[in-house]
Amino acid sequence: MAVNRVPVLKRCRSLGLDPVYMGIDKKSTRQLRRANRKMSEYGLQLREKQKAKFIYGVLEKPFRNYYVKADQKQGQTGENLMIMLETRLDNVIFRMGLARTRREARQIVDHKHVMVNGKQVNIPSYLVKAGDTIEIKEKCKSSQRYKDVLEATGGRLVPAWLDMDQENLKGEVKALPTREEIDVPVDEMLIVELYSK
Repeated sequence: MAVNRVPVLKRCRSLGLDPVYMGIDKKSTRQLRRANRKMSEYGLQLREKQKAKFIYGVLEKPFRNYYVKADQKQGQTGENLMIMLETRLDNVIFRMGLARTRREARQIVDHKHVMVNGKQVNIPSYLVKAGDTIEIKEKCKSSQRYKDVLEATGGRLVPAWLDMDQENLKGEVKALPTREEIDVPVDEMLIVELYSK
C-alpha cells in the first residue's frame, strides 16, 4: 500500500492550506518563498486537485475513479465528487469527533474498531448512506484511546448532516451533505476542468 510520508505542515504550506482542515491545530511560522511567478491555469487546477487528494488522504487512481462515478451521477460533477469524498467512512469518523485527524480515523477503521449498521467494516473508503448508524465496537469503547480522543475533539462542531452520541461513541448519518455543508477550501470546478480536458 502506498503511504504518503510527507510532513503534514510542509505539505499544507506548499498547498496554501490551513492545517486546521487536517485536524491539526499547530501553525507553521515559516513562509513559503516563491519567486514572483504567476501560476498558470493548469497549475491552479492541479493545485486544487492535490488539495482535495491531500485533505481526504486519497491517492490518484481512487480519486480518478471517484471523478468518473461523480460524472455518471445526475447533478453537477464537482458537487457529486465532494459529497462522495465527504461520505467516506474514515472522513465520517473524523467529522464525528471519534478521531483527531483523518489519518487516525483511517487507522481506526483499518483496525476493525468500527461497525456500520451492526456489521464490522474495515474499508476506509466505504461510502456511507443516509440512515446508516456508525459506532465503535463494544470491546473497544472502554479503551483509553477513545477517552483521549474525545477530550481532544470535545470542542469540535459535528456537521448538521451527522448526529452524534459521544457517551456511547455512536452516530447516525441523518442525510447526505450538501456542498454548502462541506467546509473544505477546495474549488471543485477547477478539478472538473482539469479532468475534462
